[in-house]
Amino acid sequence: MEALLLGAGLLLGAYVLIYYNLVKAPPCGGIASLRGRTAVVTGANSGIGKMTALELARRGARVVLACRSRERGEAAAFDLRQESGNNEVIFMALDLASLASVRAFATAFLSSEPRLDILIHNAGISSCGRTHKPFNLLLRVNHIGPFLLTHLLLPRLKTCAPSRVVVVSSAAHRRGRLDFTRLDRPVVGWQQELRAYADSKLANVLFARELATQLEGTGVTCYAAHPGPVNSELFLRHVPGWLCPLLRPLAWLMLRAPRGGAQTPLYCALQEGIEPLSGRYFANCHVEEVPPAARDDRAAHQLWEASKRLAGLGPGKDAEADEDSQPEDPRTPSSPSSPHPEEPTVSEPCPTSQSSQDLPKVTRRIQVQTEPEPYIS
Repeated sequence: MEALLLGAGLLLGAYVLIYYNLVKAPPCGGIASLRGRTAVVTGANSGIGKMTALELARRGARVVLACRSRERGEAAAFDLRQESGNNEVIFMALDLASLASVRAFATAFLSSEPRLDILIHNAGISSCGRTHKPFNLLLRVNHIGPFLLTHLLLPRLKTCAPSRVVVVSSAAHRRGRLDFTRLDRPVVGWQQELRAYADSKLANVLFARELATQLEGTGVTCYAAHPGPVNSELFLRHVPGWLCPLLRPLAWLMLRAPRGGAQTPLYCALQEGIEPLSGRYFANCHVEEVPPAARDDRAAHQLWEASKRLAGLGPGKDAEADEDSQPEDPRTPSSPSSPHPEEPTVSEPCPTSQSSQDLPKVTRRIQVQTEPEPYIS
């Protein structure tokens, strides 16, 4: 009996040490009030993204939930409005697997929202599931889609500077090895999926690094954030059904809750004084060193150029093989709309956070002709 009690005590002690040193996430501090500021969070209908959006809403921000499923996105927006007491939480449709959907989202957002202070790329996939595409779906959703969205929203981020871009990455980037000769080839089988996921997370880290270089001096800073081991839908989404009952208790014990996983992305979005660390990788709410492959400036620039081509930006752009239908209109009755949604608008100047409570009165919209989109170099 004494041996059993001793063994149980040792197990409990080991669990407590693991929990407080590896599982429990430090709470995020940062800016207390975000009233008058606007944030976009992709994949915010569940998990880490939903908890991130909840905290931003609680601090008074206007939060746009950019999600693929209209039904789940609208439901999440309703939940967050109820829980935060902030009615400025809206849904807009965004499917990162479709570059046409990314462009439609950006057009709708820019025509209806005069501010953008925080852009958080949270959405991601770990497997292709049963979807078959003529391209690397993991790279498209986890990197190319966010790359294009950042490009399209960058003018608004610059106008509203100081502003921030946060790219949710993963410790899996340490296993990534980008092969630029086969970057967008379709992924087949679970072994290729594991490799492609790690590669896409490495792309996230290199993207944040190169973006920081491109935006130096603009007032827009960017960060790669590792949420830690999180018990989210991403973890169990592609696990065989018979295995889920066995893994759920283990996940509950050994992985962070989504609220804990949201802390490092929130830290990167809100913490004051980290501007000099733009482009760096954060874990557990502090900067962390990355392996040589993730701090290779030459590879980061090469990825930037390849991403422009795969996103359809600039000369030599690739035609999209999957975009044969019109994307869903991102706007909903709960989100403001422009009388001319096909024409982008610009605001002069970006309203200050103090004056944004009366944005329709202080913002002068100017309709401009649609021109071919410039690309960042």
